Amino acid sequence: MTPLMKGKMPHVAESGVRSPRHDKRTTSPLWALAIVCLLAAQTAFAQTDSVVMEIGGKPVYKSEFMREFLRSIGKKPGDAPTACTYEKRQALEEYVQTYANYRAKLADAFAKRYDKNRRLQREFKGYRAELAAPYLIDSATLQRLMAEAYERNHYVLSASHILVPLGENAMPADTLAAYNHALELRKRVTQGGEDFAEVAKEEWIRNNKLDDDLGNGTGDREPNDGTLGSFTVFDMVYPFESAAYALQVGQVSKPVRTRYGYHIIKLHGKTPYFNVATVQHIWISDEQNKEYAKGKVQEAYRQILSDTIGFAVVARNYSDDRSTSFNGGLIPNSNIHQLPPEYVDRLGRMKAGEVSEPFHTAYGWHILYLVKKDALPPMEEMEPYYRQKMAHDNRNDQSTKVFVEQCKRRYHVVDNVNTTHKVKVGKTYKTMPVATLDAAKSMLNDSVFRKRWRYRVPQNPDSTVLLVIKENQYTVHDFLKYLEQNQELIRKYDVSLWVDGKYPEWVDRMVLDYADSHLESEHPEFAALMSEYLNGLTIFSYNHVNVWDKAQTDSVGLLQFYQENSSRRSYDNPADSSYFWNERASLVMVTVADSLCIAPSKVEKQLNKALKKGEVDEASIGNKLSGMLSKECSAAKPVEVLQTTAEKGHQMLLRSDEWHQGVYARSGVRGYTFYIVTKVQEPTLKSLSEAKGFYMNDYQNFLDEQLIKSLWETYQVKIHQNVVDEITY
Repeated sequence: MTPLMKGKMPHVAESGVRSPRHDKRTTSPLWALAIVCLLAAQTAFAQTDSVVMEIGGKPVYKSEFMREFLRSIGKKPGDAPTACTYEKRQALEEYVQTYANYRAKLADAFAKRYDKNRRLQREFKGYRAELAAPYLIDSATLQRLMAEAYERNHYVLSASHILVPLGENAMPADTLAAYNHALELRKRVTQGGEDFAEVAKEEWIRNNKLDDDLGNGTGDREPNDGTLGSFTVFDMVYPFESAAYALQVGQVSKPVRTRYGYHIIKLHGKTPYFNVATVQHIWISDEQNKEYAKGKVQEAYRQILSDTIGFAVVARNYSDDRSTSFNGGLIPNSNIHQLPPEYVDRLGRMKAGEVSEPFHTAYGWHILYLVKKDALPPMEEMEPYYRQKMAHDNRNDQSTKVFVEQCKRRYHVVDNVNTTHKVKVGKTYKTMPVATLDAAKSMLNDSVFRKRWRYRVPQNPDSTVLLVIKENQYTVHDFLKYLEQNQELIRKYDVSLWVDGKYPEWVDRMVLDYADSHLESEHPEFAALMSEYLNGLTIFSYNHVNVWDKAQTDSVGLLQFYQENSSRRSYDNPADSSYFWNERASLVMVTVADSLCIAPSKVEKQLNKALKKGEVDEASIGNKLSGMLSKECSAAKPVEVLQTTAEKGHQMLLRSDEWHQGVYARSGVRGYTFYIVTKVQEPTLKSLSEAKGFYMNDYQNFLDEQLIKSLWETYQVKIHQNVVDEITY
């Protein structure tokens, strides 16, 4: 995240403090290396946190510098030093210069408040929120939940449910009525012997009738029998998933509350995990004749077991599934949600290469052949996936709640609404809460359930303290501001109950926000990471303004730079090749689609004439050749003429012996092409517009060098070479 700008190696002054002038010493590199390595060895046993450099009078310590340097070369601070070599010393010296340039820029950027830019701050807050998330949960709870998910992931379930819809903010009386209704439905399917699917349909119809009465019906759709198909972890909301995995096959759950209402769940199947399988199948419908279908599937199964013609041939001969029978009944790479639950149940217990016995479903008879299926990866491979899913799953609330409770104890949180004290009333003492929500409730009305309530802040806002988190006090005024920002669309509810429900939510939010605001002070590694991100964003913005954008907009400066530097370029210098054109040929390409349109000899004769007269241009050649077309020509575009330029070494049009004026032929499958070379130019220097990208890059480097030179003077950058010489790594 730390973009360091490379520059030239500076001079080492006699004092041991480096200046930005060029080094004019003549010491042999090998002798210098020997001296440096000797110094480093002598001081290795007595290293302290010395000052490597000073920027604007502020020290940069060796520990900080080494942390950045070692990370740049993929080493850790604790790694043992290796043998001292010339290449290693050179890498260190180069990084010293690079880091000094970077720190000088950073000092100037902060001095000029680049870090306070609104857009930069928004981006930084986004990064911080993402990186802070792992610090604001209880890691032990998170690990427990991931272990639970992995254990459940070993199985695929198939189930049905009966839903009694209920909003998240339902009134207590409505909640109780829905729960009792769910209990009655469960009793009907467990004790009354009624069919689960039929009761699910009946409840679906009842709920849709209620919606119809309110104008929200779903029309004449087929009643839903509650079938959910196959699923595994994270496919369902967490309370539903937990209840389903706690059941044995055939069991019916007690009412389970989710944000959708109360569910009665019946587990139909529990099979070993797979997610994707390739399978071949045979399906024989028994809709017309059940006995015939049964006999047919048994005959197909016997042929498969005889192993004489193979499953694919039997599928082509017997299967009623015309969408797959032509392909041997193949269903490739299907996940558990695409396959029928009956298929999933059997495939989960089969091995690759096995054939199932014939089995019956509501659709008829089936035989399966498992080609392949995947297996559950190890836990360490699943962890990133679980973390990603849990970030958007309500089970993640558990690790957050545990963390909040820990913070309440650590920060000695005092909740005055739920803290009592004794108040003297007459001659007796009465236990009462330290603070109440009555004042807050009195300021709200039903508009809060339409998201239209506005908190009109009074001249003297209510300063009654509801919550204390260490040194911070939170008042009724703060709570009301939170309520204004967190209104909900609710059909029918009680304001007082809503406020009571929002209060603990607000308390947890304030505790979490307090912990969030103290992450840097409580976690040094997080503070270092945030500093790195802020520095990176600030330097990026600083370079944009002072180097990259400046080069783009300073057309006068770029032109002057071109004029001063272009004359120094040499065609014979390979490093300057991008700034020159090689030999270039001006040519006209004439393509005839079919030899029947015009004979090649006629075209060549006409083109040589035109070249001799100097009449080689698209219009005149095109007009002349169009008048020569034969009656047998049927091509849509019989003749095409294109004027272009070819550069030697960068094109495949002309051969090595064709770089001079002339007409050159190429034959095609039916037609042919002629290249008319009208002029060949010697190598020339490219203009600014022709090499703008290269000069722009050079100009940016020039501006960067000028900026760094200025910053070294402004911030009096000093490199303590004696400390650098002591460094081993």
